[in-house]
Amino acid sequence: MNFKQLLNNGQLDMVLEAHNGLSAKVVNEAGYNAIWASGLSISSSLGLRDCNEASWSQVLDIVESIYDASEIPILFDGDSGYGNFNNVRQLVKRLSHYGIGGISLEDKNFPKMNSFIGDDQLLVPYQELAGKIKAAQDIKKNDDFVVIARTESLIAGLGIDEALERANHYYNAGADAIFIHSKQSDGQEILDFAKQWNKRLPLVVAPTTYTSLPIEVLEKLGVSIYLCANHLMRASLFNMRIVAKLIKEKKSINGIDQHISSLEDVFSFLNYKELDLAENKYSY
Repeated sequence: MNFKQLLNNGQLDMVLEAHNGLSAKVVNEAGYNAIWASGLSISSSLGLRDCNEASWSQVLDIVESIYDASEIPILFDGDSGYGNFNNVRQLVKRLSHYGIGGISLEDKNFPKMNSFIGDDQLLVPYQELAGKIKAAQDIKKNDDFVVIARTESLIAGLGIDEALERANHYYNAGADAIFIHSKQSDGQEILDFAKQWNKRLPLVVAPTTYTSLPIEVLEKLGVSIYLCANHLMRASLFNMRIVAKLIKEKKSINGIDQHISSLEDVFSFLNYKELDLAENKYSY
């Protein structure tokens, strides 16, 4: 199933982030139907901040490694498009040519700032993102490639009416879905938006802060994609710091094995056995 089919199958799917080839394989192994190539997670994995410190070519290199390691569709976090409509065209041309399932574009300034940093989130006029959506749809190399419009109206504190107005413009510009984002802890404004939007297009959400909102409620209101947007990166950071501290305190790696994957697990996970089989097949 490609991402377009997943988006329009009438069901809610949980989509987990990946930020490199290894995490992509973890998402595949866990049985998810798609991957979110998260801008925050990829930037963090590079030791950079989620404010376009990484160039789109740097990010795309990692997304290609995610694709190569994956067997499921990938939705690319395109931030605000890394510039104007022409930057979007160059990006989408590469993404759709490589086989990525789609892109999410948001209505923030470039360079953007992560949605959870501060309260001064500046949005571009809706016409700018509408133009980028049209440019992306026109340039894509694959009809199944989806263009998702992400409005940050609620993040910027502009309210439901502004979010609905912008979403309507993005719908008219040809968006395949609306990504409605919020950082409130109860998720009520997401519910209010979804009720008024009334399933005009599939909805995408990233409930990073409103984690207690039941999936069943969101699904009934037309949410198609539920992004677990940065959790493998955060799990990696959390556990790496624990292990690094333990080794430093113990002045030894003795006894650390209980906190880490065994080498046998690593080799099995990355299928080293296949290399032996291939060598027997192709070596003369």
